[in-house]
Amino acid sequence: MYAILDIETTGGKYNEEGITEIAIYKFDGHEVVDQFISLINPERPIQPFVANLTGINNEMLRNAPKFYEVAKRIVEITTGCVVVAHNANFDYRILQTEFSRLGFDYERQSLCTVELSKSLIPDQPSYSLGKLVRSLGIPLSDRHRANGDALATVKLFKFLLTRDLDKNIIIETVRADPKRQIDDKLLRLVEEAPTTTGVYYMHQEDGKIIYIGKSKNIKKRLNQHFTSDNRKSRRIQTEVTRITYEITGSELLALLKESEEIKRNRPKYNRALKRSKFDQALYQFIDDDGFINLKVSKADIRKRSITTFSNRQQAKSYMHRWTEEYSLCQKLMGLDTSAGNCFNYTIKQCFGACISTESPGEYNTRVQKLINNNSFDGQDIIIIDRGRDVDEQSVILVEEGKFKGIGYFNLNHQINNIDILRSIITPMRHNRDAQHIIQSYIRQHKKLKIIPITKV
Repeated sequence: MYAILDIETTGGKYNEEGITEIAIYKFDGHEVVDQFISLINPERPIQPFVANLTGINNEMLRNAPKFYEVAKRIVEITTGCVVVAHNANFDYRILQTEFSRLGFDYERQSLCTVELSKSLIPDQPSYSLGKLVRSLGIPLSDRHRANGDALATVKLFKFLLTRDLDKNIIIETVRADPKRQIDDKLLRLVEEAPTTTGVYYMHQEDGKIIYIGKSKNIKKRLNQHFTSDNRKSRRIQTEVTRITYEITGSELLALLKESEEIKRNRPKYNRALKRSKFDQALYQFIDDDGFINLKVSKADIRKRSITTFSNRQQAKSYMHRWTEEYSLCQKLMGLDTSAGNCFNYTIKQCFGACISTESPGEYNTRVQKLINNNSFDGQDIIIIDRGRDVDEQSVILVEEGKFKGIGYFNLNHQINNIDILRSIITPMRHNRDAQHIIQSYIRQHKKLKIIPITKV
């Protein structure tokens, strides 16, 4: 649990500042579950330049509560939380100073979104909150007011959690979390899980990830893990002490994150999933008569394939479907080995490529359409899918046929600039597994929105 906050102060000498406004959002890693926002009477004058910057003046704070009147609420909302702030050293120091004036020792774990951003989003021209969130397409209103800055920090931190593919933030948070002794451990873990689509991470006592999985219903999938009686499941049930998860909204993004993060983190109980998810591939060649032939064979990393399949049966099913959809020849698709014309020519579903009554040019045009629709080789596209919230969509970036990464954008924020698009993307590695996941998902979800990118 995180307490994401922002504090405005009077300015002045070091450790003599007073708080003029505070905003705290209690964030469970996915959504805000509690909040506290208040002006505070600092019982000392505001520096003129600070008043000009924030718009908060001495008159506005005359009837505001004093710090000791809100201290209990601040303690309550931050208990059990990691304090998160943009330039956390400053905000945390100010809080500790105010509490020390009351004779209270205030201690919390803390995280700084400036430092996290420098690590996870390197080479930004500026890491000031305003310029950073603007470059990432994150809306920011009421700049230099606690509520506006705290809300922007919530959105920034949510972005950074998505960007943290090595899960260092979560691992450190789990490690710092006090151990809770609960009799029915597995039941509690299932009860706390969401019923939404995403990726889940099983941690052992020291925070290390021992298993990564994805599901369209995380709670249901965990219940299956914890009721299974096979050897691996029994070991996981014994070792797991905590479940964290990341909601993706999109099943495609969950598949891509699961694949990427298993390779990065190498959890000991994911060994079977580290193997490639496909073993058949679709290849093309031109025969002596100039016709493009398509052939399915065992996937070979040395050869350039059009697309891949999980198994031979799936490949054969799609080849029959495409033969009918594009009016192609069964012989040139490797589905008919008999002499003479193919069976589809007999029933007038093939135009005669098999007996050269159709020209290679006409036939190849339809084959090329099939290839273009099932391969993004050399293409610049974005794939739009469901987001985590109703006002959000997910995006997958493919440039020059290479998978670049995933991200999210608000429906009110039009992504029409390739540089902004790249800035909101969490980079991921292009590999044959990722390519297979994307192509396989697109084949099965015809209504998926795919948009070509126009580069200037």
